[in-house]
Amino acid sequence: MQTIHVATPSARYDVFAGSGLLTSLAPRMQKAIGRLPRRVFVVTSPEIWALWAERFLESFPEPPVTLFLEPGEKHKTVASVEKLLRQMVRAGGDRGSLLIAFGGGIVGDVGGFVASTFMRGIRYVQVPTTFLSQVDSSVGGKTGVNLPEGKNLVGAFHHPSAVFADIGVLATLPERELRAGLMESVKAGIIRDRALVRFMEEKADAILRRDPAALEKVIAASIRMKAQVVNKDERESGLRMILNFGHTIGHALEQATGYKAILHGEAVAWGMIAALFLARKRGTITAGQQERLEKLIYHYGPLPALSVRPARVLAATGGDKKNVGGVRRFVLPVGIGDAGVVEDVTVPEIQAATTYMLGHAKPRGKRPPSS
Repeated sequence: MQTIHVATPSARYDVFAGSGLLTSLAPRMQKAIGRLPRRVFVVTSPEIWALWAERFLESFPEPPVTLFLEPGEKHKTVASVEKLLRQMVRAGGDRGSLLIAFGGGIVGDVGGFVASTFMRGIRYVQVPTTFLSQVDSSVGGKTGVNLPEGKNLVGAFHHPSAVFADIGVLATLPERELRAGLMESVKAGIIRDRALVRFMEEKADAILRRDPAALEKVIAASIRMKAQVVNKDERESGLRMILNFGHTIGHALEQATGYKAILHGEAVAWGMIAALFLARKRGTITAGQQERLEKLIYHYGPLPALSVRPARVLAATGGDKKNVGGVRRFVLPVGIGDAGVVEDVTVPEIQAATTYMLGHAKPRGKRPPSS
């Protein structure tokens, strides 16, 4: 097991990554955060609970109160938050209660937001069950829900008291979701960790066959990178924006396709393809670096084909949270292992990058050559 410490101005906690954490969760939590309170809640999805409830409950002297969130972005809403909050009140929750978010990124985002608002804020623990949530969304304190106008437009910064990433639960993760989650680790390498890029190139076969040692290294490296960034910029006022590499157009793709046709990691992957094109056009990376990084992204695919008009994607980028005062901020790599935020990207540039991306998002075998 590896332990990564997160230390921000408002919170300090540990992220534990390894195998076999689930069956000993309660004593591990007590060691990390202290004695468990009288009322413990767990927010999860019906599918995750059906698979892992027995192991999850094994170490608890008394079972937590289970609250279910239906899967899918369409349930990542203010209405779902209200439903969960009311269930907690009826079950006797109070300011001393603890909430455990046990599931993927949506469960973690919604569960964290519920914890941030219930009784004006209670403690919570993240137990992520997807690769994407283990390497990214469970760490850093971002919580929130979507509005019809865009992703994660309602939320709060509320750090967990601890994170337990059990690699064993990835055994039941569908192949497509594993590959989509790995895109966040590709992102981590591109923006901050050249050694991680190289490792994911050289050990791709081991990673994709879910070799525990290879997965643990990728997960730990991804978390460590994010922790270092969050420690320096907790509330996304500067450096932390680089974690949104690929997300500007990625989020726009999700919105433009109704949150139905594409997984978040897949959307981020296509967003990275667009950003790499723009970075090469601007000269922050070379053509060779663009080709190398695109090859890595496609290797962890396949990425789904897209059927959406460029104008619709472009319009959706206008609601990106990074935009301030009408300025469209964009994260671009600077070589491999570094990135920066630019504020002078023009609409025609984003349009060209979107067109390039959609040209490569045709059915496999029909993608145009790189340009």
